[in-house]
Amino acid sequence: MLTRQYITYAMTKRLISSRVTPHQEALMARGLPKRQPLPGVDNIVVVASGKGGVGKSTVAVNLSVSLASLGKRVGLLDADIFGPSIPLMMNVHEEPLVDDKNRIIPPVNYGVKCLSMGMLTQEGDAIIWRGPLVMSALQRLLKGAVWGPLDVLIVDTPPGTGDVHLSLTQNVPITGVLLVSTPQTASLEVTLRGAQMYRTFGVPIFGLAENMGHAICGNCQHKMEIFKNTTQRYVKEMNTKILTSIPLDGNITECCDSGIPMVLKYKDGEYAKSFRALALEILKDIDSSKRNTDKKL
Repeated sequence: MLTRQYITYAMTKRLISSRVTPHQEALMARGLPKRQPLPGVDNIVVVASGKGGVGKSTVAVNLSVSLASLGKRVGLLDADIFGPSIPLMMNVHEEPLVDDKNRIIPPVNYGVKCLSMGMLTQEGDAIIWRGPLVMSALQRLLKGAVWGPLDVLIVDTPPGTGDVHLSLTQNVPITGVLLVSTPQTASLEVTLRGAQMYRTFGVPIFGLAENMGHAICGNCQHKMEIFKNTTQRYVKEMNTKILTSIPLDGNITECCDSGIPMVLKYKDGEYAKSFRALALEILKDIDSSKRNTDKKL
């Protein structure tokens, strides 16, 4: 019911936003849950794409580890209930412990607290649930866990703009969203719709990480464009910026399958450098978002 209310409110807001007064808008929003911060978590950054298969989870993993290497206290929540991949990529397969208050204690690897539905189910089991159960599981992972103290919680989301995204926006204050897309039009168009959804609910967009748009020659270090690049045009439509361009690297599959993030195994490569730059940009945007919030207060 809450999700249906939220969708109705979003559609109404978009259709008649030019004619509603602030009082009317407040009445339409009545009954929706208030966003409550997670204890001990300073910032929540959502990694989203809209489109599947663009390397979003890989970006979430390597960004989390890069932030941790900069001395930040980092958590990584796998919010993809049906297709969890963080346990494999972060090499965390054990079932989490529970404290005396029945709160889940996220296991730690590479300096990052990790939690995923994949840690709570048998390997290979299919999760066949309807929306309410999915939302209940997300609530448990998000608010029923001991996340703090954290500087940043990275949330890896599933493709699309469905229940998980809506539940996140209505339940916790999101500092900002990192969009991920490959340079093709098919991917960018879906990412654009995802950006519009978050903006509808007043969530800041930090920018776009362009993934797999080019490769680096191992011999001459020449940058080779792989696709016809249309990213810049769509970034303007999204009214945001490109935070980094992440190269395609032949070692990505090996690292994901072995559970060793690329930024750790190949620290001096262009791939790791692009993630260090991305981590620094995210930290800069977090600081900027905090300053803007303080001004409003």
